[in-house]
Amino acid sequence: MVHAIRFHQPGGPEVLKWEEIEVGEPGPGQVRLKHTAVGLNFIDIYHRSGLYPAPTPCIPGLEGAGVIEAVGEGVTSFTPGDRVAYAGGPLGAYSEARLMPADRLVPLPSWIDDKQAAAMMLQGMTAQFLLRSCYAVQPGETILVHAAAGGVGLILCQWARKLGVTVIGTVGSDEKAALAAENGCTHPIVYTRENFVERVKEITEGAGVPVVYDSVGKDTFMNSLDCLRPRGLMVLFGQSSGSVPPLDLGILAGKGSLYVTRPTLFVYTAKRDDLMTSAADLFDVVHSGEVKIKVRQTFPLKDAAEAHRALESRATKGSSILLP
Repeated sequence: MVHAIRFHQPGGPEVLKWEEIEVGEPGPGQVRLKHTAVGLNFIDIYHRSGLYPAPTPCIPGLEGAGVIEAVGEGVTSFTPGDRVAYAGGPLGAYSEARLMPADRLVPLPSWIDDKQAAAMMLQGMTAQFLLRSCYAVQPGETILVHAAAGGVGLILCQWARKLGVTVIGTVGSDEKAALAAENGCTHPIVYTRENFVERVKEITEGAGVPVVYDSVGKDTFMNSLDCLRPRGLMVLFGQSSGSVPPLDLGILAGKGSLYVTRPTLFVYTAKRDDLMTSAADLFDVVHSGEVKIKVRQTFPLKDAAEAHRALESRATKGSSILLP
């Protein structure tokens, strides 16, 4: 028996319970993985709250790192003792150990420690597909990134700078503005006292930006459309402030033949080749030092409810992990 965080019905952080579970032996195509670190992401809150329905009882979490304890029939790419990480599920990361499909695991290079791996896989591969596939940014462009001091935001800012892109980023405080600036955001905007639409127009001399990367949702979506240049792309990849209401598509025509997409990492890495390409691209920029991954908050796994409260209240900065 091992311990895991489970919830038996959706709700607030108080529904997260530290319980004993049985993991069992790996079946065909599976491995048994002992977690050494688990990622903390806003999508975990979506599952816990019921915004993204999940079967109950549910062990949340989509990202982790650890050591393989046993392999099932047909698994030839890994052996017991291998260090691996994953992002994108299936659900079940908030546990001391679990069964995982072998084809969703990525082997870890020796230079990445487990805590760093758990902090970088989901957020880092999200940044990768946003910048390289969803909208392939080009040197000399200026883009808008909301929540620029968050986990994905800090990676986006650094990676965009590496690609020769100027980043305008919204943040909630002067402290977060300084952090974003240190990590490649050329123009941090403190949205609590500045109108980000006006500032984007000022910075771009009225032209607008070709793409907006928005993980905030309801509070920023409509105003973000006004930041785009004609035929610009609105990328909504999260909704920390709530769901965006239904959209009259005629608005997109009136604001300049705009595009909107709601992408997920899970679709962009559904094929193993795409998963491995995304991970390799991430490992390359981290190994080069051009993108730095810093674990800024750690919580014991058994205190996941406290971690969720901190994340929901926007008290965290950058990447956070849970330690079994």
